[in-house]
Amino acid sequence: MTQVRSPRFLMTLALTACLLVTGLVGAQASSAATRSCASPASKSGLKGGYFSRLRVTNVSCSEGKKVVYGYYSCRMSKGGKKASCHGRTIRGLRCTEYRDPDLSIPTEFSARVTCKKGTKKVVHVYQQNLASS
Repeated sequence: MTQVRSPRFLMTLALTACLLVTGLVGAQASSAATRSCASPASKSGLKGGYFSRLRVTNVSCSEGKKVVYGYYSCRMSKGGKKASCHGRTIRGLRCTEYRDPDLSIPTEFSARVTCKKGTKKVVHVYQQNLASS
């Protein structure tokens, strides 16, 4: 019996092929789940700021935009332009906010907000003007 036709060799070859296919399918599924969305339009009443980036994972872009607007509404209800809703739950996702002190100036700041629960994740970036308009 030649080595190519041995049961052990064929079993190893079949197992290797299965693992390779499983790995490729898993890699495609995870990369397809995260995508960039069009930045949410400034809704009327937005007080001196704008949204510049939106990325979602295992969530639709329309649901991601609802999270962005929900977070904004939470901020405005908690004290206005300078307020944060860090640690709050918006549409079932727990949100954290990071404001980079190196990008902040007395008249404005930029922040990155990450809202997640399990495999669902919404990340948006916003800039807030603090000067009176």
